[in-house]
Amino acid sequence: MAAVDWRGLRVFCGMVCLLGWAGNGNAEVVSVPGNQKLHQHLTPLVGARDAVMVAAPDGRILSAIHPDHLLLPASTLKVLTALAALHYLGEEHCFVTDFYTRPQGDLVIRGYGDPLLVSEQVDFIARRLSGQVQQIGDLVLDDSYFSHPLAIPGRSPTMQPYDAPNGALCVNFNTVSFKRDKGRWMSAEPQTPLLPSAISKIEASGLTVGRITLAAERGEILQYAGELMVHFLTQAGVATRGKITFGRVDPQKDTLLWRHYSDKRLTDVIAELLIYSNNFIANQLLLAMGAHVFEPPADVDKGVRALRSYYETVLGLKTGFLAEGSGISRNNRISAQNMMVVLERFEPHHPLMRRQGRQYYKTGTLNGISTRAGYLDASGGGFYRFVVMLNTPGKTTDRIMSVIERECK
Repeated sequence: MAAVDWRGLRVFCGMVCLLGWAGNGNAEVVSVPGNQKLHQHLTPLVGARDAVMVAAPDGRILSAIHPDHLLLPASTLKVLTALAALHYLGEEHCFVTDFYTRPQGDLVIRGYGDPLLVSEQVDFIARRLSGQVQQIGDLVLDDSYFSHPLAIPGRSPTMQPYDAPNGALCVNFNTVSFKRDKGRWMSAEPQTPLLPSAISKIEASGLTVGRITLAAERGEILQYAGELMVHFLTQAGVATRGKITFGRVDPQKDTLLWRHYSDKRLTDVIAELLIYSNNFIANQLLLAMGAHVFEPPADVDKGVRALRSYYETVLGLKTGFLAEGSGISRNNRISAQNMMVVLERFEPHHPLMRRQGRQYYKTGTLNGISTRAGYLDASGGGFYRFVVMLNTPGKTTDRIMSVIERECK
């Protein structure tokens, strides 16, 4: 992996104004291109509120238009979040969920923010527990590893999956997939039952098919997780005699029965994050980083502080603003040249990204915002790296990417 030729970029750009952490660049910076034809074709497509940067496999800057402007990254920010998670947690990291018993027979579940705790995993857990317990009293759910309530900047209280709330003990991304068949509500996923707590949400959505998110209220999130666990425990032959309650593990009275390690490594989680652009996963990782670096309980401030520390201290980047980890917040700001540094560091992990033709890439979309960042296979080996950030409403990255693909062989 060749490092970007930043000295060359400085020569190309001349003197660039220094920007503070949350500053806003006003300098008009257009590089003297390393690829004249590429640059000439790109320049008319890039407005005053846009930025484009392309680097060759050897690190030479081929074109840099407004490389220091602080712009909204949208979901391309997820590449930075993934990179920081790899740094703090490690590629082999597996999320855990703990199961305790109490003398009176209650089962206590303590979550640690596993973003891929889905029906298949809960089914496996229930069958595993059935070999150790035949019946339980109350099912007690402990989500104290994360603070609550959790307010993710940019997240709205809608039923859209991209607004799914976060928490330490969540199942199925805090979403419900459903359909209506012959007048009856049914799960749209064969592995997932349609649970009682979800019916009223589905009816309120006005939809007959689709996926909706659970509300951000802690009780609703935990109730859904508890109902799913009871369903699979019952299927596995474990009798449930009590009710679903919320509480905390008592180290003096509760006995650890089993620690479940997810069968997904962090690299698997990141692949899900980047391919499906899952906001829930991104901010679960942000919160997990916050707890890892600054001790639990996790909160958004700790997560952002950990992300910012990686950005500034490890990557050496000083300009920009980070509000959360998914890119959903319109307060996030980053420059094309800083995103290029992120791509340099992430290059060994490029197979975790979505692939189309020669491209490995991550897109981002908000209202009036279209972004794309990633890698382009080079015929001579290695990768071109590209960052396209369009903050002009109505624009898409398609024409710019067509030029980059045509001129970078």
